[in-house]
Amino acid sequence: MYRLRKNCWGLLWLILLAIPRAQAAQPRYFEEGHSGHGELRYINELPVLEVTGTPEEIGREKSALTGDEVKAIAQYPQQFIERVGGAERWAKLLHMAKALLPQFPHDHLVEIRSFRDHSEVDRDLGIIGNTLPDIYRGGFGCSSLIVEGRRSATGGPLFGRNLDFYSLGILDKYSLVTVYRPKSKHAFVSIGFPGLFGCLSGMNDAGLALAVHEVFMARDHSPMFNPKGVPYTLAFRRVLEECADIGQAERLLRSIERTTMLNLAVCDRQHSAVFEMTPKSLVVRHGSGGICVCTNHFRSPELAVDFLMGCRRYQILSQARLMDKLDVPDVAEKLNEVNLGLLTVQTMIFEPAVLKLHLAIGGRPSSSQPMRPLELGPLFQP
Repeated sequence: MYRLRKNCWGLLWLILLAIPRAQAAQPRYFEEGHSGHGELRYINELPVLEVTGTPEEIGREKSALTGDEVKAIAQYPQQFIERVGGAERWAKLLHMAKALLPQFPHDHLVEIRSFRDHSEVDRDLGIIGNTLPDIYRGGFGCSSLIVEGRRSATGGPLFGRNLDFYSLGILDKYSLVTVYRPKSKHAFVSIGFPGLFGCLSGMNDAGLALAVHEVFMARDHSPMFNPKGVPYTLAFRRVLEECADIGQAERLLRSIERTTMLNLAVCDRQHSAVFEMTPKSLVVRHGSGGICVCTNHFRSPELAVDFLMGCRRYQILSQARLMDKLDVPDVAEKLNEVNLGLLTVQTMIFEPAVLKLHLAIGGRPSSSQPMRPLELGPLFQP
């Protein structure tokens, strides 16, 4: 009798423990479904959109599978601008955004038009939504820690990254993993949001990974905005579509005009670097001791501004050089140490050697949430 009562209390205790866990489960903001070669489904509680084919086909698939979610967040750009810059800035920024249209890569423009033709999203909101990082500076922060293979407990590189920005309590609900399988190009993953056609963070089937970080001042006195540049999220999508390693990425980015100043942390299966970029310059900065750190300032002698060099997040992440070989939990812990509270909405770790992603989304700071693994190799296959 005692054993039965003990077992019953044990079962009740397990049930009570399970109740808060069930209540804490993240709500699902995307609806699963199929369209053409495309599919949207949840894998390990992560919303994953898979799209395949020509630009026209990918545009249609994205419209069918995420059109409702894009409409739900379509007003975010204008709300953001009015909140941080004043309503009077909207017309000026829309004019700047439209000035970039001639530089949109052709295939991306075709995809965007195909999406728009099959959805009800306002054209102007779509344009400014995909150029907002170029025309309004001050919304994004971000931190990255790259551990090269010789310093990694896994034997392969680890690329950790926090995406920090003002979500207004909207965008953090709509983080989306998009797996692209474009015709005659590299398959790749982009961690972003519905309606974003470029890439802020991603990795391709060759194991080339990247993450962008805004910068606000440079020694070369570049302008903050170059209207003849290629919108940078689309330029970085081209990198993933067309390049297999850091060298190829550098050559592509040197071949195009750049809209603004920023850091691009990059990692392939062998090496890591930071591309420090302005409309005038592109400087490649390497890490030291197998550790490469990136935040929101330049550090190369050509571009660094002295009074910005004391970044707290950079110093904390640099302490990884004092550690022995790092594993995924070690990188996740360092990212959590530099979180920016409610601004940290996506935390991820790429494993280029094995094509694996660990992603934390949903709560803020995302770095305090569970890191959910996603095997990308099978998803990159047609």
